[in-house]
Amino acid sequence: MITFDSLTLKAFINENIKFLTGARIQKIQQPTRKDFLFTIRNNTQSKKLYININPQYHHLCFLSKENEEKRLIDIPQKPPMFCMLLRKYLENAKICNVKQPPYERILEFYIETYNELSEKIYLCLAIELMGKHSNVILYNDDTNVIIGCAHNVGAEKSSIREMAGTLPYVYPPKQIKNDILNYNGEIDYEKLSDEFFWFSKSFAKQCKNIPLQTLKNYINLINISPVISKDYKEFCLFKELIEPAILQDSVNSMIDNYFTYYQVKEKYNLLKTHLIAETNQKLKKILNSIQKINKQIIHDAQYDKYRLLGDLIMANLYNNKDYSSNISVFDYENGHTITIELDENKTLKENANKFYKLYNKGKTSKLKLTEMIDKLNENKTYYEQVLYSINCAKNIKELLEIKNELEPEKINNKEKKTAIEPIKIKDGDYTIFIGKNNKQNDYIISKLAQDDDLWFHTRNCAGSHILLKGKNPTNEIILKCAKLAKINSSASDSSKVGVIYTKRKFIKKPPKANLGYVTYKEEQEIIID
Repeated sequence: MITFDSLTLKAFINENIKFLTGARIQKIQQPTRKDFLFTIRNNTQSKKLYININPQYHHLCFLSKENEEKRLIDIPQKPPMFCMLLRKYLENAKICNVKQPPYERILEFYIETYNELSEKIYLCLAIELMGKHSNVILYNDDTNVIIGCAHNVGAEKSSIREMAGTLPYVYPPKQIKNDILNYNGEIDYEKLSDEFFWFSKSFAKQCKNIPLQTLKNYINLINISPVISKDYKEFCLFKELIEPAILQDSVNSMIDNYFTYYQVKEKYNLLKTHLIAETNQKLKKILNSIQKINKQIIHDAQYDKYRLLGDLIMANLYNNKDYSSNISVFDYENGHTITIELDENKTLKENANKFYKLYNKGKTSKLKLTEMIDKLNENKTYYEQVLYSINCAKNIKELLEIKNELEPEKINNKEKKTAIEPIKIKDGDYTIFIGKNNKQNDYIISKLAQDDDLWFHTRNCAGSHILLKGKNPTNEIILKCAKLAKINSSASDSSKVGVIYTKRKFIKKPPKANLGYVTYKEEQEIIID
């Protein structure tokens, strides 16, 4: 990944300076501590300026509608304090000038506004895009005193350049380098970024063995042709420096598309990791419960012997005395004499009733435990299906649909709109639907399927629900659906998999069952080898 450098900032300013100069800041939003969204309007046109000061993705650009949706920018209901400060001073203010300090990765908006006494004042919003030192600072242009900044920098973090309200604003220490525009000597391409301004390490690497005059043309931004490499590993302002590459419409599009790709990728990986961890945690809890209940069932399985002991005592009431510590009786079921330990403070009949109570308790317990373990097994199947869906999700929208299923109370309104339809395949007179997750599986059964449609699913493993719509399907189309069921399952790599299929009218969704859970009958099975 290539970082945002001073030359890219210079090209961005040159491309957008006409729009920015004289524009008004209509709205200021701060989705997180590390990114900002400014709605700027000029000449009847509004654009959203996105500023990111994350050390890994620091950049700024005007967002396209498509990339704004992809980035999943979520505006909090309660804005942070610094956002409130910016709104107080900058909303409806006019940008009268835009500058970039020489060679720096700093964009300065010089802003004309009014104070509480309706006096005209001039402020400066400095957007510093410098890796881990990235920041957004608002200061008074007349007094040079900082009003506020996104991140305060104390003496313990930097003894050279502190950042906080009421402190004077100073530029970063100047680097000792040369301006290549004033240079006419030999070029050491290995030290290009160390010796000359404008050349970041990545840009210097791209410029290896390029003639001096061409390098000067690059710095003067002559014949710009912004591109992104096809693997999205790098971008460049000049297409001849990257091959193969995707040509971009503008410098802004290059920045927007490149960093959108990485931010979406990061959000996808983070969300996928979170959902897998959460699902595995629930699965682990269920498996532990199943293990404990199975142990309890084994322990309670001896409850039938209490019934026998009670029966033997009742059959020998008149042969033994009450309040005895034990009695010897003939076990007619097993054909030998046994000794039964008794509570000597109770009569024989009371001891028999005690054993009957233990028998009834064990019997009831077994029924309850069996119900519990059936429900736990159902939940286990459900979360295994969820885990399979997470691993199959190809983009963040599919993950958000799963998140909406797992955490409906935590999902916001924007994320609720990301629902997508099942995969639809047209094959002659037949239509095949493939569910990617439990919500889609449920949708297939409850909304799309009709009584005579065929439903396919792998036996005893997580997978997609496959629905075949069409009359009198041939053996070839049935086999194709069975193969699709295998491919879209957790057993896709297995050598042999059983796929069951039946008509929709033989499928039932139990009341209050988990999404995607069904019972079936009249099924047939195909072994896919």
